[in-house]
This record gives sequence, structure tokens and C-alpha cells, in this order.
Amino acid sequence: MEQDIDQINVIPLVDVMLVLLVIVLTTATFISIGQIPVDLAKAKEVGDRKDVPIVITLNADGDLFLNDTPLRDSTLKDALSHESREAAVVVRADKTTLLERFVSLVDEVRGLGFQQVSLEVIRL
Repeated sequence: MEQDIDQINVIPLVDVMLVLLVIVLTTATFISIGQIPVDLAKAKEVGDRKDVPIVITLNADGDLFLNDTPLRDSTLKDALSHESREAAVVVRADKTTLLERFVSLVDEVRGLGFQQVSLEVIRL
């Protein structure tokens, strides 16, 4: 005896949708955790870079990060020793950072031989 199926079984569909939801939420969490919160300064003219620069971040507390990795025990000189001196360096500094701290950071980077040092800002 054959039975006609007159209902759709939605349980497998719900299982698949829940798995997809878990994957999306997990991925979104990893993406947002990887960024260091910095309130950047604003500027009217902003240049566009096509290459991948070395990113040095200086947050409001004065902590330094090299490409999102905190520089705790090592100095900036040690961290940049293996980088090419022709590479572009972008400094992301919080807008509440003391100007003296920012200038000393840029001076230190330029003193290590890096000539392409720029400041990251957001467009007005």
C-alpha cells in the first residue's frame, strides 16, 4: 500500500537553517573582535592606498599595536626590524592622543629608516 505524502517535513529545513545561523553569528563575532577601537581624526581630503602597509595603532590609553598585535615586551625597533624599509607605514592614532606622543612615534618610525609614514584619518 502506498501512502500519498500530503505534508512537508520541515524539521530538516529548520536544522539546516539553525546550523547556517550559528556559522554566520560565529564568523561575525570573529570579524568584529579583531579590530582595535580607535576614534580616528577626521579630514576632508583622504588618499587611497592600494598596497598593504604596516599598520601601527596608538590608542587613547597609549598602547601600541603592530598590525593588530600588541607590543608589550618588545620595542617598536625590535618589532620593525624584519620589515622592509621601503614599506609604507600607516599610523592609526586616537584623536585624543597627545600630539607629543604621536610626533615621537612618527619620529621613531622615521628614525628606523621608513620614509613613507602617513596618518590614517576618516573622511568628513
